[in-house]
Amino acid sequence: MLIHFFEKVRAYGVPATIRELLDLIAALDAGVVYANVDEFYSLSRATLVKNEAHFDRFDRAFRDFWEGVASLEEIFGEIPEEWLRKITEKTLTDEEKAQIEALGGFDKVMEALKERLENQEKRHEGGSKNIGTGGTSPFGAYGYNPEGIRIGQKEGRHGKAIKVWDKREFKDLDSDREVGTRNIKVALRRLRRFAREGAAEELDIDDTISSTAQNAGFLDIKLRPERRNAVKLLMFFDIGGSMDPYIRQVEELFSAASSEFKNLEYYYFHNCLYETVWKDNRRRQQSRLSTYQLLNTYPSDYKVIFVGDATMSPYEVAYAGGSVEHWNEEPGALWMHRVLQTYSNAVWINPQAEETWRWHQSIEMIHEIMEGRMFPLTLGGLTDAMRTLT
Repeated sequence: MLIHFFEKVRAYGVPATIRELLDLIAALDAGVVYANVDEFYSLSRATLVKNEAHFDRFDRAFRDFWEGVASLEEIFGEIPEEWLRKITEKTLTDEEKAQIEALGGFDKVMEALKERLENQEKRHEGGSKNIGTGGTSPFGAYGYNPEGIRIGQKEGRHGKAIKVWDKREFKDLDSDREVGTRNIKVALRRLRRFAREGAAEELDIDDTISSTAQNAGFLDIKLRPERRNAVKLLMFFDIGGSMDPYIRQVEELFSAASSEFKNLEYYYFHNCLYETVWKDNRRRQQSRLSTYQLLNTYPSDYKVIFVGDATMSPYEVAYAGGSVEHWNEEPGALWMHRVLQTYSNAVWINPQAEETWRWHQSIEMIHEIMEGRMFPLTLGGLTDAMRTLT
């Protein structure tokens, strides 16, 4: 396997030698890294690449060879998690799933849940009506229903729940993520407006030479404010469960944006924008900022980027009370329109593959709200998005 990886690196123009491959094998034999793609990336780059000019070539080769591999454990034969699922979970064929009917809308689901809570007295399993597990009921865990409320389940499996009755914890994005950010930075650099503001801390070589010459050769040091990107950027990140497969890509984007934009503010939301946002996912229940306050805090010259897969129940966009985590007094679409009325320069970056967008009603709804300004999280998509914001 490592020989094929070595050949791939050579094919991308990195002049790695057999001696360097043997060094990499020796490091792996010594247990320097194990079962972690990020650590293997650092080790293999350190051993195979001796010139910084070849880093981008190595990154492309690495991404091409290891694309889709989340952990080296997948290669070394660990038992897949799918094999270890609970035996009480409901297993249905596609035909059986198609025969299960939804209750008929958000209001009917909420009304039925209220009725079940009033009438149910004991635990149920494998049923189709009451709150339980492993069945086809709209309420409960580890079963299947095309439209229901998930209760007491660690994470989603089918993406069908219209509400989630659980307290979930999410991590903040890592702004130090460096792997794969260089090309993203190149795309973001299209959104630039340089200015020199603030304290004079940078040496002005030209002015220093000129002033020294005019001062009979006596050194006359001149300083100037640092040249910075003056664009003001406001970013909103979706931290819903459906974003889990894209965390690495989004962290790379966040890291690149943090280094490129001095005037960057960011907030998190869940699935769709509502009446509050937050900055710390660990304290999101205790420390929230009103969206109204946010609109009044940052002036309209800020440029706005939403980052999310826009994959959710359509009720979350169109209905009051449609949020899966809380009872929102106003629909998400209304809050999106308020933001867009304040900030005319706004785009939505979607990490989900563009060819799958048309299969999700919620993506079509957000795409329409954004007036077509939704772009994929690819280098081409980022370039087009930055061009739209300029």
